[in-house]
Amino acid sequence: MKIIQNLRRILVAFSLVLILTTTSACSAVQAKQPTSQLPGTTYSGDYALLERGNTAQGQDFGSWVVATAKGIIQDAYVRDNNKLGVVISPQVRPTEVRPLAKSLVQGFHKNFPNQDLTVLVYAPDKQLILTAQYDTQSNQIEYKS
Repeated sequence: MKIIQNLRRILVAFSLVLILTTTSACSAVQAKQPTSQLPGTTYSGDYALLERGNTAQGQDFGSWVVATAKGIIQDAYVRDNNKLGVVISPQVRPTEVRPLAKSLVQGFHKNFPNQDLTVLVYAPDKQLILTAQYDTQSNQIEYKS
């Protein structure tokens, strides 16, 4: 049973690394018409969601992360092209959070190179559970729970 769990964890991490490093976050996105909503929010259902990014490139990357994660990530945002926040789904096990964060850092670095990056992983209840900080000089990721 433990072998199956380890194999599943490795496959999830590998597939996320593969997805995040082989596809481009820059896709053709049509500009949306302005609405009378508050700036920085879009409405979906009964509540407002923050935009996925505060730059066009960040918006595209945040949308791409959610679209390619296939349900593993419920929501994502990019701020200042160096901070990525993601809300994981309940299906992600606690042992899979760190490999997921590492995959996200790798994909984030590919799209926003030459700068220190931060990935914030939030539980489905929006509580921060892990921070991964990538340092360009040392090429290392530091994790904080």
